[in-house]
Amino acid sequence: MQVSTIGIDIAKTVFQVHGVDASGKVVLTRQLRRGQVLAFLAKLERCLIGMEACATAHHWARELSRLGHEVRLIPPSYVKAYVRRQKNDAADAAAICEAVSRPSMRFVPIKTREQQATLAVHRTRALLIGQRTQLSNALRAHLAELGLVADKGREGLAQLVALVKDESTLEVLPMAMLHVLRTLAAQLASVLEQIGELDRVIHAQHRASQVSRRLESIPGIGVIGATALTATVTDPAAFRSGRELAAWIGLVPRQNSTGGKERLGSISKQGDRYLRRLLVAGAMAVVQHARRHPDKRPWITRLLARKPAKVVAIAIANKTARIAWAIMSRGGTYRAPALAAAA
Repeated sequence: MQVSTIGIDIAKTVFQVHGVDASGKVVLTRQLRRGQVLAFLAKLERCLIGMEACATAHHWARELSRLGHEVRLIPPSYVKAYVRRQKNDAADAAAICEAVSRPSMRFVPIKTREQQATLAVHRTRALLIGQRTQLSNALRAHLAELGLVADKGREGLAQLVALVKDESTLEVLPMAMLHVLRTLAAQLASVLEQIGELDRVIHAQHRASQVSRRLESIPGIGVIGATALTATVTDPAAFRSGRELAAWIGLVPRQNSTGGKERLGSISKQGDRYLRRLLVAGAMAVVQHARRHPDKRPWITRLLARKPAKVVAIAIANKTARIAWAIMSRGGTYRAPALAAAA
């Protein structure tokens, strides 16, 4: 059995394998349990293996690469076009096998264990920040029902927490409500402490990465954004230009063009949502700084005179992604336009 290309539909327990020879003839269709995958593929000669870039895909790609196979990960949306009629595991494996052999197919770089660990820290931090927002809103809402409100922001929240912890509050709040509010305040304090611990981990990873330190020099990218970019964009050479990276993140207009007439809409919002959120948040900070200091970034001031602030922020985020690609690909750090022109 001379297998040249294999498509694997990975799952939690049962994996579907579809293999073809050099002429494209189907020579292998088989279901494997999770514990049988490595032992079965270790017996085959070196071949091309395709998988969808979904959960656990990077782990299996690393393991199969150690066996000597060439492994390529495909975005699931690109595989869908090759599925024939009914969808099942066998049809998905056949579609993956067909898609991985296409010369124009785009692939996802395989991440290392360290890069996945960095992204796990970022995802957990984002989860805790969401919980912090939920707890803060719940605390404010319960107190507002009893006529106790505070200013917006962290200072106002700190005032409410201090009010809940104060023993004299028993005269104002019912005992049952006070018990609930103190539970929320304790949970909020625990979440804040855990976020601080993850921030220290991210800062340590940032200091250990030369690429991350260079990305931090770009306006609108801080430690969080720099480490997230470094861990997500494993190989900047996978993108031919900075525009491709910006399009992959989802910061370019969606097209609906035909007949030579271009129709551009809002941003596509494809790609990595977490990176896009960080870049847009950083771009909004740049917009606010430009409003306070219009002489330092006159091109942003001119844009703000014609466009809404959020539209300008998307344009800045797009430009930031392109600059980040250039720094990751060519080295160096960010230089302000005046310094670059002088050089």
